[in-house]
Amino acid sequence: MSTITLVRHGQANTTAQDEDSYDNLSDLGQQQAHWLGDHLDATGEHFERVFCGTLRRHVQTAQGMRAETRADIVQDARLNEMEFFTLANLLRDQQNVAMPASREEFVTYMPMLLGKWQAGEIDNAPETFQHFESRVAAAIDDINAGRGPALVVTSGGLIGMVVRQAMGLDLTTFSRTCIAIMNTSVHRLHRVGGTLAVTQFNAVPHLDHPERQFAQTHL
Repeated sequence: MSTITLVRHGQANTTAQDEDSYDNLSDLGQQQAHWLGDHLDATGEHFERVFCGTLRRHVQTAQGMRAETRADIVQDARLNEMEFFTLANLLRDQQNVAMPASREEFVTYMPMLLGKWQAGEIDNAPETFQHFESRVAAAIDDINAGRGPALVVTSGGLIGMVVRQAMGLDLTTFSRTCIAIMNTSVHRLHRVGGTLAVTQFNAVPHLDHPERQFAQTHL
C-alpha cells in the first residue's frame, strides 16, 4: 500500500502583502523545517520519492528538512500554491473588500474569497479555481501512480485541495481546512484500492514538546 506524505512549508514572511514578498521562510520557518527533518530521521521514516513545488519556500523547507538525503528532489510547478495575495489584492481593488488583518477574520473571508474565485467573479485572476483543482488532481494522480512512499513539500491551500478531493468537502469546509493547516504540518494519504484515503491530518509531532509549542504557527 503506497503512501503520500504532504508537508506544508515552514513559516514564511508574516508581514507580506504580495506573492513575492511572502515567498521566503522566516528564521522560525527554517527552524521548523530543521526540527521536522530531525523527527523524520529519529523515527526512521522512509521515502523513495521526494517532490516539492517550485516556490522558494517549498525548496527552502525541503532543504531544511534535508529531504535530498532521502531521494532526489523533483520540483513540479503543479504543486505550487494558489496565488492568495494576488486574488486578495484583486478583490480589494475591484470590489473594495479589505484583506483580513487577523487570523480570526480569515474564518469568514476565505470562503467568501474562494466562492467568488470559483464563480469567476474576480477579474484577471492568475488562474481559474477549476484550473487549480485540475492541476492539483493531476499532480497527485501522477505521484499516486508511482512506486514507493512519497514525500511532498507544498502549501496549505494545495493540501486543503487534496483533502477536499479525497473527502468530498464543500467549499466552506475546504476553506476552514486550509485555515487550520499549520506550518510544517504532516498529512498522510494511503492508497486503498484505486483511491486515496486521508489517514493523518495536521500532525506536528516535532513541535509537540512544551519548549517548542510556541512554534505551532498558522501564519
